[in-house]
Amino acid sequence: MLIMELFKQPKIRQLAIALSIVIPLEVLSFFAIHLPAVIEYPLFLGIIYIFGKDVIFGGIQSLLRLRFSNINLLMTVATIGAFYLGELEEAVIIILLFAVSEALEEFGINKSQSALEELVEKTPKTAQVLGEHGRRQVEEISLDEILVVKPGDYIPLDGLVVKGESLVDESSITGEPLPKSKFIGEMVFAGTLNSQGYLEIKVTKISKDTTLAKIVDLTFQAAERKSQITKFIEKFAQIYTPTVFVIAIFLTFIPVVLFSQPFLYWFTQSLTILLIACPCALVVSTPISVFSAIGNASKRGVVIKGGQFLEEIGKVRAIAFDKTRTLTLGEPQVSDVIPLNGYTKAELLACVAGAEAFSEHPIAKSIVESAQSYSKTHHEYQNFKALMGKGISGDCLVCVDKHHCIGTLQFVMETHSVDQKVIDIVEGFEAEGKTAIVVSDDKKIEGVLGVVDALRPESQATINKLHALGVKTAMLTGDNDKAAQAVAQKVGIDKVYARLLPDQKVDRLLELKQKFQSVAMVGDGVNDAPSLTTASVGIAMGAAGSEVAIENADIALMNNNLRLIPFLISLGKRTTQTIQINTTAAVVVKLFFLFLALLGKSNLALAVFADVGVTLLVVVHSLRLFNFEVKTT
Repeated sequence: MLIMELFKQPKIRQLAIALSIVIPLEVLSFFAIHLPAVIEYPLFLGIIYIFGKDVIFGGIQSLLRLRFSNINLLMTVATIGAFYLGELEEAVIIILLFAVSEALEEFGINKSQSALEELVEKTPKTAQVLGEHGRRQVEEISLDEILVVKPGDYIPLDGLVVKGESLVDESSITGEPLPKSKFIGEMVFAGTLNSQGYLEIKVTKISKDTTLAKIVDLTFQAAERKSQITKFIEKFAQIYTPTVFVIAIFLTFIPVVLFSQPFLYWFTQSLTILLIACPCALVVSTPISVFSAIGNASKRGVVIKGGQFLEEIGKVRAIAFDKTRTLTLGEPQVSDVIPLNGYTKAELLACVAGAEAFSEHPIAKSIVESAQSYSKTHHEYQNFKALMGKGISGDCLVCVDKHHCIGTLQFVMETHSVDQKVIDIVEGFEAEGKTAIVVSDDKKIEGVLGVVDALRPESQATINKLHALGVKTAMLTGDNDKAAQAVAQKVGIDKVYARLLPDQKVDRLLELKQKFQSVAMVGDGVNDAPSLTTASVGIAMGAAGSEVAIENADIALMNNNLRLIPFLISLGKRTTQTIQINTTAAVVVKLFFLFLALLGKSNLALAVFADVGVTLLVVVHSLRLFNFEVKTT
């Protein structure tokens, strides 16, 4: 598959044709068989000009600027030296194989960026504004303008649906394969596909600020943020390469001048050293590995803001999680309905839903939704009152005893007597981390509802996978201890810190870092911003539409999928291992041929194949990260 993709590149095909001509000539040269000079020189010079002019010109410029650590200078010296020695085939092979390594490096980087570039190309450059006949450039669209998006069209800008409903394919942003239902009031993103219905969208972000634009910018900027390995290799090459230049000079000077050895023989050994000194494999191994890994993460709906964070996530020994909207959905759901004193579940929910219909509280919404499964009709109320933090009261027009109180146990107990059975039910719910809603009329308790912040379906599997990877887990939450412990026990969290303010979360993170060195923090990116920036790696949930998450996190999960965290740890480890293997292989080959050259046993053609060969292997090995897979279920 990879080979087929490679040969779709025009430059790769051209290089393959050139190599198919030169390699047989190189083999024949071993038997002292050469083409006539009138054919050989124009042919080889032409090939060098076509594929190596940039290298030669770059090398000459580096020589004039005395930049001896530049790869182009080393390649230029080796090529000119080979011509001087009459080794025309070796000179051409040097250029061609170096061109192949550069073409593969370019292919690797382009491959990792191609998904985003294709997405940018697909994103509409124009948009249809409601009430206008023509289309306008997206850069000209202002905030709050209403756009028309027809079925089958890509959505041009981020916005809110103000009319219509549809299924929207958001895989370009979140990585999720299934389309999402979109109704009035819901957010949609630029670059996503309107699959079915007609939509009118109110623009909330101009073109340069869309979620897609930020993802693209952050992904491309990630390449510029150098990892520790990259910085080490660059410093190593800057010292190592000029040093070998000096050794090569002395390798010719000392035997020839001091010991009257043959010049051409030791000059060839010096050229071999210079060729081996080219840090091609060292330099290309890290960027291709990082680009491939970041490209792999991008297609899954993950934004990694730099190579150092990819490296760091592979080293984490502990991960701290926020609770609400991280391990849980942040959406309260009715988990228990316990009717008392002769009421049925349907009657209890219909009565409560009628009162809660007046409230905007998330718990009220969950109760109304639960009541829909039992009855489409709710009791009607009048004289509705809401007491912040306590509950609601009102007169039910259906029940015999009209006045009702709905809320916390303490609120109901202010005006009604409550028996021990009700108290036991409430305490049982609270021990399980649930919120208890007590319902009472003038004379009796009608029932108790249990409301819980539902766990994400993947939370437990994610924690289990992290433990299998040897990573410790902790929870940092502002919620009460009972609710935190209940969630922790269900998913298997190792350590719980509850009732924490944002600054206290930072203190706990610093304690964890002192114990485990490298610690990641996973939060929703809003109230967890200080923690995300304090952690070794900050991972934000729900980054789609959350500017705070993107700004403060090092890694953003655009699809809220916790299962990707173990994958990212494995990807980070594999990336670091790949770079280390590449670097080790390159250094070993260089040292081996350097040793042979110092003994006078090396040869230019073999050095070319060995050095550029290891570069090709490094590139192919790095590209495998683009398709790296681990089980995330």
